[in-house]
Amino acid sequence: MALDTIPKQEGGKLKAVASGTLPNGKPVVVNADGTVSVVAGSSVSQALGTATAFPASGNSNEAVVTYDSNSNKVVVAFIDNGQSNYGKAVVGTVSGTSISFGTPVVFESASVSFLRASFDSNSNKVVLAYTDGGNSLRTTAVVGNVSGTSISFGTPVVVSSGTFGYYPDIAFDSNENKVVIVWMDAGSSDRGRARVGTVSGTSITFGTQADFEPAADSGEKPKIVFDPTSNKVVVFYSKTNDEKRACIGTVSGTSITFTSAQVDASVDWANRAVTIDPATGTMYISYNDINNSYYLTVVTATTDGSTITYGTPDVWSSTTNASGDCAFHEASGNVVLSSADSGGDFIVATESGGSFTFGSPVNFEPSVSVRNVALTYDSTSKQVVSAYARDNTTGLSIVFRPAYIDTNLTANNYIGISSGGAVANTGNATVDIVGTVNKEQSGLTPGQQYYVQTDGTIGTTPADPSVLAGTAVSATKMVVKS
Repeated sequence: MALDTIPKQEGGKLKAVASGTLPNGKPVVVNADGTVSVVAGSSVSQALGTATAFPASGNSNEAVVTYDSNSNKVVVAFIDNGQSNYGKAVVGTVSGTSISFGTPVVFESASVSFLRASFDSNSNKVVLAYTDGGNSLRTTAVVGNVSGTSISFGTPVVVSSGTFGYYPDIAFDSNENKVVIVWMDAGSSDRGRARVGTVSGTSITFGTQADFEPAADSGEKPKIVFDPTSNKVVVFYSKTNDEKRACIGTVSGTSITFTSAQVDASVDWANRAVTIDPATGTMYISYNDINNSYYLTVVTATTDGSTITYGTPDVWSSTTNASGDCAFHEASGNVVLSSADSGGDFIVATESGGSFTFGSPVNFEPSVSVRNVALTYDSTSKQVVSAYARDNTTGLSIVFRPAYIDTNLTANNYIGISSGGAVANTGNATVDIVGTVNKEQSGLTPGQQYYVQTDGTIGTTPADPSVLAGTAVSATKMVVKS
């Protein structure tokens, strides 16, 4: 007999078919087919894969990596030192904690430097930004389309109006469905500049150039990130003397405007990397603290759209002059940091209230020099994928999985709390929905808000994702989602 999964609402109670056993008084999610399930999670252990070389004609000492959520593949773009430093890209397939690669494709038949990559989820294309040594060191962009284990590219397009466009970085603005590329204009006294790009097929066009930093010697090595909670881009950069700077950009059509620089002259930072929790808008910046022996440091940043607020910086690696990158691991709600020097380590950082606690280092290269580690989050396998250089020669990739709770809870699918007794699989369930008082609780504190945890319990601290279960009105009663 076919199941009737069409929800029925009666006096603040939802009637639906249970998918799996539904205990009484527990948080419930609605499934895509209209059935309901109890919020549940299982522990997934930490794991590290085996380093795999991506194909290159010779040495490769610089690579970047991004995740294509349309094809569920990663794309590694790299400089092939064995072929005149041409720019190449290759598609990687993650299976378990292993990664395999297709055939590399040339995207720029000239010497390339300062590679960066992003994924445009509107056009479902990969966009690369780089400095083109074959065209007077202009900042350039190119669009790639992934098909299976292959990638094809359109024609490269010059981004910078002048020569010597160094240190480009790129972010995708999912509010305006545009890419934003920033760079340091060394041909104009190191000013910070930006343009908005529109992707169509494997072509890209750009709007008018704008300055995020009009002052000379003040656009050093910008890093850009898009914050979906404020619909702004944020650029972190420095002056020539490494003074800490940041500004906020608003995209409108093919134009972008920036706030004035927010400056902290007491901090000198180098080798910045930035990632973001897309659910909360919390940004995480890893950098070398010049005023503290170049130790690797991480700090949070948030924006209300006009100003930037920082948390308390925490040192996460006291190896002098080590370089680092970072990626937000959405499944665990933690940040994965990479340290590269005489060896390579991953460190999982847990943030609370702007401060961090750190897990034990996970060594992925024990005894050789590691450089230019780049990270991305693979949301399908729920793992972090890296690209890096071993001994400044071989280009490799390795998969790292932090421990996490694998849960069916998302930011949007919580619907209420089960009531009226336990229900077996395919049984007719009753769910107290928004505004309804659920009377199946115990041990609550009246007036206290409670949040759904990823394992199906409730607690007073938000989990990741942050989902409000409701507010207690007595020890046994809760107003759902209020």
